Amino acid sequence: MRTHPRTSALRIAIVIERFIPGAGGVENVAWRVAHELANQGEEVTVLAREDAPGDPAASAQSTRPSEAIRVERISVSRAWQPLRVTLFSRATARATAGDRFDVVHSFARTRHQDLYRAGGGSHDDYLRRTHTGLGSALRGFSPRHRVLLNLDRRIFRDPYQRIQCASRMVADDLVETRGVTRDRILLLPNAVDADRFSHPGALRDGARLRAELDEQADQIWLLAGSGWRRKGLATALEAMATLNEPGLRLWVAGRDRPAPWRSKIGALGLGDRVRFLGERSDLPAVYQAVDGMLLPTRYDPFANVTLEAAAAGLPIITSAANGAAEYLGEEIRVIADAEDATALATAIAGFSDPSTRQAFGERAQRRARALDWAGHASALRDEYRRIVETRACRGTR
Repeated sequence: MRTHPRTSALRIAIVIERFIPGAGGVENVAWRVAHELANQGEEVTVLAREDAPGDPAASAQSTRPSEAIRVERISVSRAWQPLRVTLFSRATARATAGDRFDVVHSFARTRHQDLYRAGGGSHDDYLRRTHTGLGSALRGFSPRHRVLLNLDRRIFRDPYQRIQCASRMVADDLVETRGVTRDRILLLPNAVDADRFSHPGALRDGARLRAELDEQADQIWLLAGSGWRRKGLATALEAMATLNEPGLRLWVAGRDRPAPWRSKIGALGLGDRVRFLGERSDLPAVYQAVDGMLLPTRYDPFANVTLEAAAAGLPIITSAANGAAEYLGEEIRVIADAEDATALATAIAGFSDPSTRQAFGERAQRRARALDWAGHASALRDEYRRIVETRACRGTR
């Protein structure tokens, strides 16, 4: 992919509710995209209701927006999510009206933009996959879900909006069930900073972390992500119990409450074989401390932790409901049904040999290294110019 600056810079607006690194999956993606676009010579303005503090005394330069990026705060109420989402959509529409920007690229559910990143897929598909029958239907009546569903419908029905999808899984759903035509879709996988997860410091920190937390373990698997019900923790616990190997451990990292899971852990007889790590700011070390990644997710349009684990050189087992699996091919193990604990246990057992884990990890790492942020931003720049050229042909803003 081309990464050299073009002859004239585009004025790009990046719309995101929280422009803060480390705040979550979409926030991290928006942060990296904005900085890489600026590095490649584009004029980038970020419209956000919350951004990282510009403290000149901050120790890590990467935690503050680059001086090449302009950040504009969009002030809206935070009191109630349905109102907040609605007001943010309206406020960003006003802020991007007219000819201030050549391209508006939204990473949030907002009504008006040139390119909408459907990072979470469609909200209707999310509800259907993560909640059963009546539960899914009832959630559709709540104010929060009604607002998100309505925004989705309006975005997907607008023929002039381009839709960015990170996986074919999401793209196919939008075409087959949401009325989006295939020619409106930009299929572009997420990217990863591979060096961050495999540098020597991460290896040293990982060895130290394993010695501190679980030195006696024979094999440790990691489930990382927030919202453990959706991420498939129940299936992972049942698979661990099926294998019944005292030296086999499961670490769980991310934002959620461990308390509701402890009774299940006790009932399955897992005892101290499961460890909750909470939210971690040292994920490169965590990846290097374990032997593999488990993610039997019920629904993930593109789980970024999959690429991170691959970049760290880990063998990976995930479900077919993880769009990121499309890009790692046969270098990972994929179970068809996210709730099939027997299939997951079989996959784990297939990695009992360290040499097998190493071989799969090395091949996955090579795949991950091909998905870098420079190439991702270059593909977006090509897309932006297509948007500008198409608009010129239509004779509209």
